[in-house]
Amino acid sequence: MKKFGLLSILTLILLSGCQKKDAYLTILKDPDNIHRSMKQLSDVIVHDIFSPPVASRIYVYPSIAAYEAMLPAYPSYKSLAGQLHGLTPTPQPDTTKNISFELASVHAFLKIGTMLIFSEDKMKAYQDELYARLRPTMPSDVWDNSLAYGEEVAAHIKSWMDGDNYKQTRTFPKFSITDEPSRWKPTPPAYIDGIEPAWAKIRTMVIDSSSMFKPTPPPAFDMTEGSPFRKYVEEVYRVVKESTPETKAIASFWDCNPYVSHQTGHVMFATKKITPGGHWIGITNIACHVAKADFPKTVEAYTLTSICLFDAFISCWDEKYRSNLIRPETVINQYMDENWVPVLQTPPFPEHTSGHSVISTASAIGLTSLFGTPFSYTDSVEVEYGLEPRHFNAFLDASSEAAISRLYGGIHYMPAIEFGVDQGKKVGELIVSRLEMERK
Repeated sequence: MKKFGLLSILTLILLSGCQKKDAYLTILKDPDNIHRSMKQLSDVIVHDIFSPPVASRIYVYPSIAAYEAMLPAYPSYKSLAGQLHGLTPTPQPDTTKNISFELASVHAFLKIGTMLIFSEDKMKAYQDELYARLRPTMPSDVWDNSLAYGEEVAAHIKSWMDGDNYKQTRTFPKFSITDEPSRWKPTPPAYIDGIEPAWAKIRTMVIDSSSMFKPTPPPAFDMTEGSPFRKYVEEVYRVVKESTPETKAIASFWDCNPYVSHQTGHVMFATKKITPGGHWIGITNIACHVAKADFPKTVEAYTLTSICLFDAFISCWDEKYRSNLIRPETVINQYMDENWVPVLQTPPFPEHTSGHSVISTASAIGLTSLFGTPFSYTDSVEVEYGLEPRHFNAFLDASSEAAISRLYGGIHYMPAIEFGVDQGKKVGELIVSRLEMERK
């Protein structure tokens, strides 16, 4: 009996030792390590004031790096190599080495993310804080091997990323303004040049080309009484004049203008906000928490959402600088009411189609494919910018509200919204149908 008791005690001690020794595995599999890293990246994007299209690029490559780096630990997930344009197979790990692929995933994410922003010191400070918390829990060999594999994956993704034509577009000419009455012109108060006129030249991820889903063009510019175009202009004018607290709240919630200019007398200053893509990355965070998504599901969700955002922006920008249509504010001030101002500040790029409509619909379709519908959640992404949270019962309900918010804000005509929703639907559905991530 005594012998049995001693054996039980020794077994418990041995098990306790093993649990302590492997405790780091549980810590590293916590999806919060990815959530916090993504939030840090979003905060830096806001601080550095990246435009919405460029921000989508900053989200997508780190997410793909994180996804590819975790795969050896999760065979139920499939590599994106051969599925995304130009992406070749990721280097495989040395199977003789002990590696935490979750740590490698986080490290690859941070490595690529830091390459894409200006405030590298902010990302480095976050990484140092995170690693100071994780490092004491881990055996030295696992730590070193994991970071080394994360570096290897990051180097592979960087090489692929560098071929997307982004650097070349930095040297392209600025957008040219003409006197043609239908063409877009910079809007008050800052009169900023057209942002990213060559974004359609960026390599896509899944869609065949930037023009694959060329939307219905806008109505022909015509300000004669009773023309279809004038009716759409008058609709924007009327909706803003008849704004209610609710329509203003919806417009503000989905504003997502990364650089809002303010002018008081001779003094001009700006406030910073999250980009439209950043808002949907925030929704992805919320969805993962509601669904209690584990580490791989969380990485998958960010990766799919960011791919939808990236291709949607390219598709949308292709049309914006093709149709090059003038914004409501410019038309109304010139032809109807020189004192009229929209609820929201007009963004610095052409009218058609609505970026919010395209990217929100594509993202909502991606998230619906992962989490289903109905999916009840409270969107608190804008709370840190002083706005009240809003509740939705489906991602597509949220994307519909994001789309119509542009009419409420006085910055888009209805065709840009309606045709933008259709464009985003096509982009999102194609991505979901073509990509195989979680094996069935």
